[in-house]
Amino acid sequence: MRLKQTIILLSLAIFMVADISAQELKFPKLDPSPMDAAHYPRRAAFKNYLSENDPDGTQQIKVLYCRPNMKGRAIFGGLVPYGQTWRLGANEATEVTFFTPVEIGGTVISAGTYMMNADVYQNQWIIRISTERFVAGTSDLDPSKIIASATAAVSSVPAREEFTIGFQKVDAGNVNMIFEWENTRATMPINLNPAMLASADKSPMDLVQYPVNSRFQNFRKPVEEAQVRVVYSRPQKNGRDVWGDMKKAGDMWRVGANETTEVTFFQDVTIGGKTIKKGKYGLFAKINDGSWDFILHTNVQSWGHPNHDDKDNVVTVNAKTMKTPSTVEAMTILLEKNGDNAIDLVVAWDDLMAKLPITLK
Repeated sequence: MRLKQTIILLSLAIFMVADISAQELKFPKLDPSPMDAAHYPRRAAFKNYLSENDPDGTQQIKVLYCRPNMKGRAIFGGLVPYGQTWRLGANEATEVTFFTPVEIGGTVISAGTYMMNADVYQNQWIIRISTERFVAGTSDLDPSKIIASATAAVSSVPAREEFTIGFQKVDAGNVNMIFEWENTRATMPINLNPAMLASADKSPMDLVQYPVNSRFQNFRKPVEEAQVRVVYSRPQKNGRDVWGDMKKAGDMWRVGANETTEVTFFQDVTIGGKTIKKGKYGLFAKINDGSWDFILHTNVQSWGHPNHDDKDNVVTVNAKTMKTPSTVEAMTILLEKNGDNAIDLVVAWDDLMAKLPITLK
């Protein structure tokens, strides 16, 4: 009997705790400025209904924003004063996600999620894109996080009760992001296919050719025909300890930086006792203590050795390393004559160099 009473009391206690916990929960009502999303292309929001080949199945832009209503109020110049920054909606800052790089106001913006707001004027809006996230409104924003701004032209439209963001396709490479509320429409152009121009590389590309005068055939008479050319990128020492720190025994090296170093033979040659047909080859070097294994391979269009397949190797030649006469700041390749119909491909960096002998036909 006593056990039964204990069980009943425990059950009542658990029920009371659960009831108190449930009573403490507060479920919010629908916000007067509900959140919404705008997609480009619009049909990308329904990707699970589209076929794999549907051109509208690839989402490019998504905007997440809150939609206030006019409710009889004067909006622009009233609720939203001219000359002030507006969050482009209500509540949380309006959020835009670009799924591929775009260009806005002359600035290329990488794929990612950003915040948007605008300085509102009668004749134009200045739309700003910022990396600042998770803010409400426009107070105490960090101007250093603004990465792009653009002018949005303003025009008059029939009255719209709810603030709305949408898109207007211009052509295959351009779309307008549209903002409408009250009798105002602001239009911001977006380039979906921006020019992607790289800045100067820290390891600039260079080339060396043999004979050296074959590079200038339009200036040299008689003409010297090209026999070997090497295109490579030149990393710099920059105070670093290259051998033993950056490059260790057992490492595979692309003999340069960035793209795989490219060697072109304009005639058949002999390397390591093997005939190498004319054509383009990649060059790697395996770093050993006191020597390098130079490797010529056919996997030319590559970015270094990751995922390299050894079946593409054509010839491997071991070459002893030696000290350079002086420190070589920028990694260098030379093609030096070494007797009749023979040259050395010389690789030097920091205080080491090695030579790959090549016999010309």
